[in-house]
Amino acid sequence: MHPAVSPRQMQTIFDVHQYDLSDAERGRLEDSVDGLTRMVENFPVADLHIMIEGNARSQDVSVKLTLILPGNTLVTNDRDAVLTVAFDRCLTALTDLVQGYKAKLGGDGERTKLEKGTAHDLFPTQNLDLAAVERAVAAGDYTAFRTAMLPFEDPIQARAGRWVQRFPEYEARIGKDVKMSDVTEEIFLTAFDEYEARPDGLHLSEWLENLIDPSIKALMTQTAAEKENINLARSAMNATQPIGPA
Repeated sequence: MHPAVSPRQMQTIFDVHQYDLSDAERGRLEDSVDGLTRMVENFPVADLHIMIEGNARSQDVSVKLTLILPGNTLVTNDRDAVLTVAFDRCLTALTDLVQGYKAKLGGDGERTKLEKGTAHDLFPTQNLDLAAVERAVAAGDYTAFRTAMLPFEDPIQARAGRWVQRFPEYEARIGKDVKMSDVTEEIFLTAFDEYEARPDGLHLSEWLENLIDPSIKALMTQTAAEKENINLARSAMNATQPIGPA
């Protein structure tokens, strides 16, 4: 199943692999995050990425929740033979992390800045090896570049999904002739092509965010040509190691 966006105040993206997620199960999971939605309602950006992956060998299900907030990315993981059990444990742990993050912010100026929406940087889900990124660009190696940039994958996909929701004509095409994974790949391809022209002094996260608008517009207006580039890049990557959903 390709990533699907749930139209709620907190953007929720489902990314399901090797598991048959029923409508009833999806509805139950969406209802379960209502409390989390209320917890983050004052943040200008709150993107929840729900990854579900079935494990045929162990006969269980892995769940990963990634919550992207301005200034922080919170991640929890769990697995169980029953999807809802793993999900509930993940959600409980994530709720605790959110409570801790809000308590840490307290009533200071940083929390006010975040809640007013004046902090919008993308934040990687783990430390980024910038030297590896730059070596890949210098070598013209997109696969190595994409691997080094994996910490930005979830934040970029979530932010791009929110951007697409601003344009009903684009949003209507998601899951049809364009997938969210195509959107994400287009942004990374643009970043690879334009990396050497990145302005000095501009933080990588801010620069990546600036690429979202032109990348999506290029994909939506020149779909055939851009998807050909995406498929060529995926073929090259899959020849060495799989990167993201096709």
